[in-house]
Amino acid sequence: MIQVILSKNDFEYDIRSLVKAFLPEEEIKFEVKSFDEQDVMNDESVKKAAIEQSFLYIQYKEEKVSYIWIEDGRDIRTESRDGEYSNRKVYKNILKRLLYHLFSGVTDKQLPWGTLTGIRPTKLPMEKLENGESDEEILKYLESEYLCSKEKAELSLFIAKKEFKILNEIDDMNGYSIYIGIPFCPSTCLYCSFTSFSIEKYDDYVDKYLEALFKEIDYAKNAFPNKKLTTIYVGGGTPTTLNEERLEKLLKKITSSFNFTFVKEFTVEAGRPDSITMDKLKILKENQVTRISINPQSMRQKTLDLIGRKHTVEQIEKAFTMAREAGHDNINMDIILGLPGETVEDVAYTLDKINEMNPDSITVHTLAIKRAAFLNIYKDKYKDYIPSDTVAMIDLTYQYAKEEAYEPYYLYRQKNMADNLENIGYARKEKEGIYNILIMEERHPIIALGAGASSKFVFPNENRIERVENVKSIKDYVERIDEMIRRKHNFLSEYQEYFN
Repeated sequence: MIQVILSKNDFEYDIRSLVKAFLPEEEIKFEVKSFDEQDVMNDESVKKAAIEQSFLYIQYKEEKVSYIWIEDGRDIRTESRDGEYSNRKVYKNILKRLLYHLFSGVTDKQLPWGTLTGIRPTKLPMEKLENGESDEEILKYLESEYLCSKEKAELSLFIAKKEFKILNEIDDMNGYSIYIGIPFCPSTCLYCSFTSFSIEKYDDYVDKYLEALFKEIDYAKNAFPNKKLTTIYVGGGTPTTLNEERLEKLLKKITSSFNFTFVKEFTVEAGRPDSITMDKLKILKENQVTRISINPQSMRQKTLDLIGRKHTVEQIEKAFTMAREAGHDNINMDIILGLPGETVEDVAYTLDKINEMNPDSITVHTLAIKRAAFLNIYKDKYKDYIPSDTVAMIDLTYQYAKEEAYEPYYLYRQKNMADNLENIGYARKEKEGIYNILIMEERHPIIALGAGASSKFVFPNENRIERVENVKSIKDYVERIDEMIRRKHNFLSEYQEYFN
């Protein structure tokens, strides 16, 4: 355990995130109290206690930040840096660089993203591009200020430039997007923490759910009368878990409710191949869907069985072939690196099999073990299955994408992600997932409908985001649908000058 003592109640989240990046299994406790640094270093009781746990003292002063690290009862390290406490951003970065060097020494480990622990590594280069700074200036800034590796700095800049170009072409600042959540799945995967419910168990709720959802759609279609609808994303769950009749009813409701004049992309997650039929694929195509996702996660049957995907590798291949036959020309496939029991050789096999199908884009996820996922709840049961070579796996996907003419176009990171790495989307030219870019770069409002959906309202001139959330339970969503609508209506009424 690490006991962190702060002289002021500040920067706890940043410290915790950085320490966890180096020591993901370590318990961290915080305490706020004043202390004298010399007294701490001379305190024999602290040194004695440090045999059982480590201590990190952080002293915030108006023109300096310093730390004392004590472990093993005798190893004491201390360092300080000048910095103006009143300039919080600069001061925080100085603190994080100090701690980075400390824990890099303690663990003998380098983090590829340096001190960056947030989910949007492209935010910084995007801001610099908007300010007209050169590539050289941006790379130097990322490597010196945030200690990013050269490879990660170049990756984030490449993606930021691609996003910058795409966003300027679609007039995103005058638009908005729609997210529609269908929280039903054939089964729950081992790693999943999203709001999802077994279709077999909750089939009696589906029609009630759709009725409530359609009521929310009726509200949303008039929510932004002076903005252009840019993208629609139907996710989940697995939307294609709905039978043909229900799926067609949903899509016809969407296409009849919204103005598609300026829509650049209409995506439906067809993620689970065991939920896909030729009739459903034709229904998607006939109702203006322009992009679908068929997600193998792995092409190894033993892995699919272990993680609870109730389908075969052959079903993945068949679903993809049917999608092409139905006329779908923008198909994404997701894979996950770091799945239980997988090796670099398994990932290479998955990439080879995917290459035979030749999708238009590939999204590479690095396993992030969420608190609510079965993989975390039963972590002792699966601890021997977690791979230790995720870095080699992601390097393999980089090389594969380059060789097969896929370019990286969006990037995000999560807490508890294997080896402090990233999720990255690759696409062939003109096949990028526009909604993915929009939700990451937070440039325009996204109104989210359905159980567990979270609307995101962007105030670009104030550098702030406000969220309006729906309840997660299907039962609560159905019973409280009027309240869900009121939440959005009240928010948009309060800030109507921003969004109309």
